[in-house]
Amino acid sequence: MNEKELENKIENEENFADNLAEDMPKEQIVDENGEGDNESTDNLSEKLTEWKDSYIRLMAEYDNYRKRTIKEKADLIKNGGEKVLMGLLPVIDDFQRALDTMNQATEPVAIKEGIDLIYNKFITYLQQNGVKPIESIGTLFDPDLYEAVATVPAQNEEQKGTVIDNVQIGYTLNDKVIRHAKVVVAN
Repeated sequence: MNEKELENKIENEENFADNLAEDMPKEQIVDENGEGDNESTDNLSEKLTEWKDSYIRLMAEYDNYRKRTIKEKADLIKNGGEKVLMGLLPVIDDFQRALDTMNQATEPVAIKEGIDLIYNKFITYLQQNGVKPIESIGTLFDPDLYEAVATVPAQNEEQKGTVIDNVQIGYTLNDKVIRHAKVVVAN
């Protein structure tokens, strides 16, 4: 039962209690002499006891639901990055192997190729998880994507306001900027 269903059920129970006395005809509760009708009063008392029991159980059920969802959200926040970190472990293993190999390798070209392979593996993993680099060189300066760290004079009119160099690559996560690219802009 979800939260909305529980709220509706509680509201229905409250409306039942409000309407319970109104539903019973007055002549059944009190006769013409002003004395109470024991059978109607007992019936009303039973219904009221039933309602109270149902209401208490419903409130306990709602409270348990609320506590369970709070706990689930806390667990999700606590362990939410687990999948991402598990995906990084193979890259860390590759770096460890590369560091071990660097001490024994005699050819710098082989070391460079190994580091390039690790870099490409890492970039591929990031892209699979929605992280993409922001393309900047040759585009118009956009303050939503770029942070200008320097300006240089433009060589021609067409180059004004465009990014001519990238100091630090920026990244987006599912089309949201998570790090602005630091760029040099022609002015």
